[in-house]
Amino acid sequence: MQRDTMTYDVVIVGAGPAGLSAAIRLKQGNPSLSVCVLEKGSAVGAHILSGAVIETRALDELIPNWKDLGAPLKTQASEDHFLFLTKGSSLRLPTPPQMHNEGNYIVSLGEVCQWLAQQAEGLGVEIYPGFAVRCALFDEGGKVKGVRIGDQGINKLGQETDHFAPGIDLLASQTLFAEGCRGSVTEELMDRFKLRQNADPQTYGLGLKEIWEVPAELHHPGKIVHTVGWPLDHQTYGGSFVYHLEDRKVAVGFVIGLDYENPYLNPFKEFQRFKTHPAIRPLFERGRRLSYGARALNEGGFQSIPKLSFPGGAIIGCSAGFLNVPKIKGTHTAMKSGMLAADTILHEGLTAQLTGYEVRLKESWVWDELKRARNIRGGFKWGLIPGLILAGIDTYLFRGKAPWTFHHTPDHQKLLTAKEAKKVPYDKPDDVVSFDLLSSVFLSNTNHEENQPAHLTLRDATVPTTLNLAVYDFPEGRYCPAGVYELIEESGQTKLQINAQNCLHCKTCDIKDPTQNIKWITPEGGGGPTYVGM
Repeated sequence: MQRDTMTYDVVIVGAGPAGLSAAIRLKQGNPSLSVCVLEKGSAVGAHILSGAVIETRALDELIPNWKDLGAPLKTQASEDHFLFLTKGSSLRLPTPPQMHNEGNYIVSLGEVCQWLAQQAEGLGVEIYPGFAVRCALFDEGGKVKGVRIGDQGINKLGQETDHFAPGIDLLASQTLFAEGCRGSVTEELMDRFKLRQNADPQTYGLGLKEIWEVPAELHHPGKIVHTVGWPLDHQTYGGSFVYHLEDRKVAVGFVIGLDYENPYLNPFKEFQRFKTHPAIRPLFERGRRLSYGARALNEGGFQSIPKLSFPGGAIIGCSAGFLNVPKIKGTHTAMKSGMLAADTILHEGLTAQLTGYEVRLKESWVWDELKRARNIRGGFKWGLIPGLILAGIDTYLFRGKAPWTFHHTPDHQKLLTAKEAKKVPYDKPDDVVSFDLLSSVFLSNTNHEENQPAHLTLRDATVPTTLNLAVYDFPEGRYCPAGVYELIEESGQTKLQINAQNCLHCKTCDIKDPTQNIKWITPEGGGGPTYVGM
């Protein structure tokens, strides 16, 4: 097949905070470099979902005059609340020092990325939304030489339609992968180059989020609330956030560790149930829900950071996993990783293997910050109360320098069988503060070209019924926050139906499937959610 090619000095996969920061830094250091950023979403920011409270440390370094340039950091954090919830009550706890947000900003990270893209384009960076990278390209020696965009106009049967257009090959001296958490091409590179050989498995959480408009008298710009406890049992890691932005907007979300054990747990329904708590409900019951979305996030931290460079490129941002779990922040570390990768290219040249990137990272504040935070998430594998106690010991007694490191096991190995677990009862949504799944997915503005091969693929088509249904009672029907997986009866047999057009690109199925039978690959470019204000 004849394919068009485009050649650049540096190609960056993903227009998130890390990818855009790398692009900006490259052009700041050498304006003559040709730099291209590829984004699978229909627009920059369309697939960006985060809490998000950010600290500006990396932004201050990258663009010191960001305030003068109109960066969309409008709401400064003003007060922190940390609550322990039981079913009918709440107890305010001391806010852990890592969660103090003085000087930080509550933002829409999608809007921040749109602004960063404007700064990058002003420097001459080329940004192409709607370009979904399907795979990396390699030269004869096995070095990454660029990426290939997925073909357009292939129907569900794999046949070329009248609208067929072969994907473009983008060639580069260096390729940086900033796909975000559980990036599909990044995962293939990790396997090919054995980048996880000396690292713990990554562990993940699923974050679900809504934006609400609330009555003015209940709105307190800058107010930050985090909770632990109910509605989760004490063996399941997770918690909530409630962030008051500007213009009567409130971001509310729930994060559940994907190492949860009960196959009957439904993360979406836990989120909806959380909003019915008497300490939470009054904020929303006279409000209006504006948007909904979900995204997996890295929780492995320091011990799960893989080898970051390989011949022809490097991994940056959440593709590598730089989230600081106790801070509940990763934007500043992701941005800094992109800046350090760019610095390495600027100093070592376009043909160098970017081993200096890892050296720079280990000499930076990112490494020290993540190392000090390394034991907080791991301590919760013994439950909520032991986790809180261990976090306190690590934070206040050892100040992040404990002489031990907790290690992780893969999330998909943690699921109990249906026989070992208890079913979780959930109330029907009240359509006031709690809602059904499909009306929520509607608010994500998700759309895919329906006549294309499913981008949620099965390594073995028999596993969903012979194992997942028979042993675990169909957990994919509960852990997916978009209703993608559905059991149907066809010719007297139970069959899995994949509603790929609903997919939010959260990657939960790719992570949590018990036998890793589900493989997420990129659909046609421009498909997926179109988040607004997330």
